[in-house]
Amino acid sequence: MKLFIKNMVCIRCKMVVKEELTKLGLHCIVVELGEVEIVENITQQQHDQVQRALLRSGLELMDDKKSMLIQKIKNVIIELVHYSEEPLRVKFSEYLSKKLNYDYTYLANIFSEVQGTTIEKFIISHKIERVKELLVYDQLNLSEIAYQMHYSSVSHLSAQFKKVTGLTPSHFKQIKKKRRNMLDDL
Repeated sequence: MKLFIKNMVCIRCKMVVKEELTKLGLHCIVVELGEVEIVENITQQQHDQVQRALLRSGLELMDDKKSMLIQKIKNVIIELVHYSEEPLRVKFSEYLSKKLNYDYTYLANIFSEVQGTTIEKFIISHKIERVKELLVYDQLNLSEIAYQMHYSSVSHLSAQFKKVTGLTPSHFKQIKKKRRNMLDDL
């Protein structure tokens, strides 16, 4: 049986879900972002127990098809932006359509209707969050970050970063360093 889970967006979430299901005596076959396949068919009582257990961790079971599809779209984007270093060989719209077996126009319309934002803006916000994370780690220079995040150039990355955050990447990095230095002085 497949269960669809809202807000399951990271590896830690996968571990929490697996742990909670195991505590309830359920056996996981596959645990993916937003989706778990278990051996058992669950009763309504077990469904309610799973729901309560997940809610304690900020997660929740989803039952309606629209919400499940939106979560699948988000999970594909999160997986691609945060966990994949392979560049896409096709347009993202094509990739998403093939991955979810829906026409991209349908996916884009339903996403905008439910989320109040476009898929493109959602992708950009996640890319910028990932760039912030990479800037804070301070292991890659801006050119390497632009390449890893599949930007056409450093200037494209910088322009998009400034548009979203109001800061240049270098100013963002300076602010983070100043905060760290101040904490070190305590």
